[in-house]
Amino acid sequence: MNRFAMLLLLGAALSGAGSSAQQPAPAEHGVQLSTIDPSAKPCGDFFQYANGGWLKANQIPSEYASWDVYTEIYERNLALLKTILDEAARDATAPAGSVRRLVGDFFATGMDERAVEQEGLGTLASRFERIRRMKTPDDLAGEIGGLHTEGIDAGFAFYVSIDDKASANTIGKLAQAGLGLPDRDYYTKQDRASKSLREKYAGHLCRMFQLLGDPPAEARKHARTVMAMETRMAEASMTGVEKRDPNATYNKMTLEQIASEAPGFDWPAYFKVIGLPGSKKALVVQQPAFIREFALMAKSLPMDNWRVYLRWRLIHETAPYLSSVFVNENFNFFSTVLSGVPEQRPRWKRVMSATEQAMGEAVGQLYVEKAFSPDAKRKALNLVKNLQAILRERIINLGWMSGPTKQKALGKLDALTIKIGYPDKWRDYSRMEIARRSYVGNALAANLFEFHRNLAKLGKPVDRSEWLMNPQEVNAYYEPLVNEVCFPAGILQPPFFDAEADDASNYGATGSTIGHEMTHGFDDQGSQYDATGNLVDWWTPEDRKAYAERQAVMVKQYDAYKPLADMAINGKLTLGENIADFGGLLIAFKTFEKTMEGKPRLVDAGGFTPEQRFFLAYAQSFREIVRPEALRVQLNTDPHSPGKFRVIGPLADLPEFYDAFKCTEGGLMHRSEADRPTIW
Repeated sequence: MNRFAMLLLLGAALSGAGSSAQQPAPAEHGVQLSTIDPSAKPCGDFFQYANGGWLKANQIPSEYASWDVYTEIYERNLALLKTILDEAARDATAPAGSVRRLVGDFFATGMDERAVEQEGLGTLASRFERIRRMKTPDDLAGEIGGLHTEGIDAGFAFYVSIDDKASANTIGKLAQAGLGLPDRDYYTKQDRASKSLREKYAGHLCRMFQLLGDPPAEARKHARTVMAMETRMAEASMTGVEKRDPNATYNKMTLEQIASEAPGFDWPAYFKVIGLPGSKKALVVQQPAFIREFALMAKSLPMDNWRVYLRWRLIHETAPYLSSVFVNENFNFFSTVLSGVPEQRPRWKRVMSATEQAMGEAVGQLYVEKAFSPDAKRKALNLVKNLQAILRERIINLGWMSGPTKQKALGKLDALTIKIGYPDKWRDYSRMEIARRSYVGNALAANLFEFHRNLAKLGKPVDRSEWLMNPQEVNAYYEPLVNEVCFPAGILQPPFFDAEADDASNYGATGSTIGHEMTHGFDDQGSQYDATGNLVDWWTPEDRKAYAERQAVMVKQYDAYKPLADMAINGKLTLGENIADFGGLLIAFKTFEKTMEGKPRLVDAGGFTPEQRFFLAYAQSFREIVRPEALRVQLNTDPHSPGKFRVIGPLADLPEFYDAFKCTEGGLMHRSEADRPTIW
């Protein structure tokens, strides 16, 4: 539910290894006048107007699927992060188990390319042998359990999280998983592009089995087996839109009920292997139909099929940590074919990303020592408090919401936890077993540590001080289960947050970000959780109906936008983010207006009023270029609309934008008052 899901930024970047991305020029403070395209009409296409100069001057670096303001900041962070990791790798005095020692050993092992090439599949040999020896359903349950503890996605997923209907407690959850392609629709759609992609995926599977030593004919047979099994799992999976319903994915069952509802898979054997305490009898099954189908497959399919499938899952998940033949084949399909990325990232960037994935908060602890001051944290918190006050006023004055629902909404807003910069208490990694021996071995050891750290939460009160994002991430989030917003240090820097910029720029970029995350607490999903994070209906039936009617207007609006000639935005999939974009923009503008009370409306060197600068800063925070292949993946899977439509959609619904640029009804972005969703 976070605004900055890093889109395709890190999705493609993490897979990537060749040339370095272009380095951005030093940013102007606040609104960047050099990026404006004066030939475009602000009331026709404000995205082009605000960003046309930047779009013309930039191209996507060969190692990325997209290039945007977040990637610019991320690239800016890389030099500092590399210095931090290089220093840690050279530090021979760091005590065993210390943050510097763990980070340094992991990074150094990944950077030893010669050792990785020489190792080959040696570290994985025993795991492949266990899979080869599987003979019975009991063996299958045990092997899947063992793979899960080391972070290998196979068949389904198990994890521990907050109980949606008892948010002070944790609970185990079973969920659909086990697919190689990004989403179930990639297996079910029958259009030409989908069929072609499946053929290319089958070719990738075949090549990976050949790299494992299978003869060509046998590799082709194994590829067909995996495709058939994953297709069957996909057909039993919920769609992206269906998964957005938190009540539909909350199905509490005892272990005995799971075994009864989904017979055929040895659930007790699985739970024993992963170390699930026997006293923890209740789990949430998020997709019961999928779990039933998986168990039926476990019972009916030959063990040979499962041996093939688990070999694939193991090599697929570990490929980025292996020798170059596996790395390159994995990159060629999942980055080049799927997202259009022509070139891998330099090795140091890939290993750095892997280090962050393994122990992100440890890297973050070293990062904030050099990159984020207590003063920056204080200023950011002040911004959040200002927007919180305005959202409170907006809720009080909503004409379509009744008093009882308003009272609950205000209670939820007042209870909001705000996290800025970095945690007050750092995660303890001292028991993670990292050594300068095997890169893939370290990756699996880090996964094992994280699995057991997560499992240890089961049955304990929720630790509300825990962060769900690393301090160095260029990102932000709202988490409904604990009713909190989080703004890491990584995003609190120019052009989003700039102490030397004017209020118009900071509220347009950072303020809209903060407002976006706050609004998530009241979007179509977040509004189903109360002030303490429980999944409970706190709305009157009349208010819920009125809200649903307004949501339907927004769904229709975004369904009509077509980023590709043959593909539109899915208004239902992106509804929560679209609501948050609009709410964040509106709240930020109203807060900015309040800061301007009693101040002169001076125009800047470009002739723009403060209000116009606000909207320019907002639009420039979404500047991006995306490869067509990557855009197609985004439209299929991402709950965020593409950047252009995150600009023109909310602005077209905001009367204050029309006033600022004196837009008339003839403008291409113009929407009649009756067509605008009146939400916040």
